[in-house]
Amino acid sequence: MKKVVIPGEILFEERKRLGSNVFVLNGKIYSKVLGITDNENETATVVPLQGPYVPRRDDSVVGVITRENFAGYGVNINSFNECFIPKSAMRTPLSLGDVIIAKVSNVSELKEADLTFPKRMGDGEVISVNPVRSPRLIGKNGSMLDILSQGTDCEVFIGKNGRLWARNGDLELLKKTVKFIEENSYKSNLTNAVESLLRKWLRWKYG
Repeated sequence: MKKVVIPGEILFEERKRLGSNVFVLNGKIYSKVLGITDNENETATVVPLQGPYVPRRDDSVVGVITRENFAGYGVNINSFNECFIPKSAMRTPLSLGDVIIAKVSNVSELKEADLTFPKRMGDGEVISVNPVRSPRLIGKNGSMLDILSQGTDCEVFIGKNGRLWARNGDLELLKKTVKFIEENSYKSNLTNAVESLLRKWLRWKYG
């Protein structure tokens, strides 16, 4: 069963495999952060409910071009440090304010991320969310992302760094749904709740 826990709260008194955001003291497992844990999971782990984006290898991210020099571009990925991509990585030149998607290929000890496979996105809108909510917006095997795309008829890309890029379709409905997911990310059966909510909103809008 899932539940919300606070920093320092005891999660388990028996031995378990350790996941993220937990620590062991005197044989008991505690939470490091405010977040969600699942008592039925074989691994003791806590999914944080708040916090900045910390890059991890293989994360897909939405970046914004913030500067340009002779060698390449500075990219803001909503993290501690700016990233850099060389001009040779792009087929066409980029401009300040352009939005790209990319994958994190490596992260240094200072949490500096290297990006690979950058792709410029066309006209669209960037929606910011709490980075720790991104997994819920994507869902297991992309299930929530599929619901968002099909329910709003938007083309959507969700980065692990707390940014969505979207265009076409009903963008206002998408924003409402994203906000609902953010506010209810700690609840069980969220996928079913989102599907029901989208059906309700669409019936109200189109009759």
